Amino acid sequence: MSAPTRTLAAADLGASSGRVMVGRVGPDTLDLTEVHRFPNRPVHLPEGLRWDILGLYRGVLDGLRAAGPVDSLGIDSWAVDHGLLDARGALIGNPVHYRDRRTEGVPEKVWATVPPEELYRATGIQYAPFNTLYQLVAARDAPQLAAAERLLLIPDLVTYWLTGEQGTELTNASTTQLIDPRTGDWHHGLADRLGIDLGLFAPLRRPGDPAGATLPLVQELTGLPGPVPVTTVGSHDTASAVAAVPAARGERFAYLCTGTWSLAGLELDAPVTTEASREANFTNELGIDGTVRFLRNIMGMWLLQECMRTWGREDVTSLLAEAARAPALRSVVDAAAPEFLAPGDMPERIAAACRATGQPVPATPGATTRCILDSLALAHRRAIHEAQRLADRAVDVVHIVGGGARNTLLCQLTADACGLPVVAGPAEAAALGNVLVQARAHGLPGDLAAGRELIARTQPLTRYEPSGDPAVWEAAARRTEGTRRLHA
Repeated sequence: MSAPTRTLAAADLGASSGRVMVGRVGPDTLDLTEVHRFPNRPVHLPEGLRWDILGLYRGVLDGLRAAGPVDSLGIDSWAVDHGLLDARGALIGNPVHYRDRRTEGVPEKVWATVPPEELYRATGIQYAPFNTLYQLVAARDAPQLAAAERLLLIPDLVTYWLTGEQGTELTNASTTQLIDPRTGDWHHGLADRLGIDLGLFAPLRRPGDPAGATLPLVQELTGLPGPVPVTTVGSHDTASAVAAVPAARGERFAYLCTGTWSLAGLELDAPVTTEASREANFTNELGIDGTVRFLRNIMGMWLLQECMRTWGREDVTSLLAEAARAPALRSVVDAAAPEFLAPGDMPERIAAACRATGQPVPATPGATTRCILDSLALAHRRAIHEAQRLADRAVDVVHIVGGGARNTLLCQLTADACGLPVVAGPAEAAALGNVLVQARAHGLPGDLAAGRELIARTQPLTRYEPSGDPAVWEAAARRTEGTRRLHA
């Protein structure tokens, strides 16, 4: 007797928007429908940059109302950020945004106690100034942290409001820089040395674990018949997205999860914590079924999103058409440069980077967009080449999942830059990975590879073969090396 088809809701919260998707999953069925999408607009307050977490939660509730009856629901979001709860379980202020400036100068203070080489060997997490570890050290003397009895990462906070139960999902916890990737547990020795109280965190959960059931108030607000089980998924959106990479069983692949960020890397069985890996700024985040996401964070479509905000343009299609007509590789920048991290006048910052390296300054939005896409393709090339070298793992194909899979120009440029075929799709990878983990927890048989085979059979995919002269990309890569040395 075959497993029944399940109807599952996935709330997928990204750094610029959220959406609630409904998936119908069976042995030979995987349909995904978007029922509600809502913006995620951070708020600038006198004390700094904050997430509008209440607006996000309202968007989740509205989406669940639109979803109708479901067998389960799961929450995923971006990493590292968190909410603090007091002794009554009430939220203490809006969560701080990872682009807030409070961690400036904090890494150096941490390294005075735990040198960066030792920190990397212990956690395998790349340096990023907004890692949860640095956020907690920055907040050490803040009254909010002093009053906190519990810290919940963003998807765990939303799950708590839906169920009244608290937990810390492991794939997201691994991004805090407080987990030992070899044991999958907290690194108590490291936390003790830095004065971080791990008792603030709720007990660890793993993808597939039950996370409670919807509260009566949630059922009233959403109209869901209930209580509805809430299932722990890969709550870091990248963990869910990588679970949805439609790789064939045994295929040697690299992945690019593209959106506000580009996450480029390999799926491994064990972390790589060598000094060479640290110097290359690769991270070892935990994935589904005991896997390790060995990857590098690249700035991603944030560069174009910020440019569009400055230009007051909303039609990305016309911009991409202008970029396709612009000269290729005329100007390139280091897409991982720290000056591109904060919000602000991104076109001028890109122009300044071009001036500083003696390159032509893009004169039109189309030329700036082409500079961004060429630069991202080069960053993808560098990350995938270095990942293979550091992990001693060759790849034959690159899978692009997430919103960037719809960007035909970026996909082709990435194939050309990497010299490898690119398979693009699915675009809603995080939501698909979310519903697949739920489906397994609720009776759909099969392992991670079987879920990927189901995605390959049911979702539209596009293949791009590399074209052009590889020497042209090699020369452009050498130019970006010069820009990186300038930034250093």
